[in-house]
Amino acid sequence: MAIKESNVTINVKDLDKAISFYESIGLTTKNRWKNHYAQMVAPGIVIGLHPSSKHTSHHSGTISIGFTTDNFDETKALLMKHSIPLTERQEEGGQFLHFTDPDGTAIYFIKPNWK
Repeated sequence: MAIKESNVTINVKDLDKAISFYESIGLTTKNRWKNHYAQMVAPGIVIGLHPSSKHTSHHSGTISIGFTTDNFDETKALLMKHSIPLTERQEEGGQFLHFTDPDGTAIYFIKPNWK
């Protein structure tokens, strides 16, 4: 398994407002997928913006750490080898493996459909 890239995702109340804010302090929009997700970049960092809603477990102001993987099955096997509880999910954007660190920080691996 090789990590291709990574980002920190911030759950936000209003995606347009968040994008405007991050652009105003010098970041640029790398990608945007309608009103589902956006990536903001600055040298050395990618910040993901994800709208929160009453239907998600992540509330605005919370953070998750995301890693893009090139091999979903190998990544899943690695997590299972280390007995890390995970939740698998698939959606339009790709395949996800969600889990937490020992302190409860949300972490995920994604094999995206958009690359």
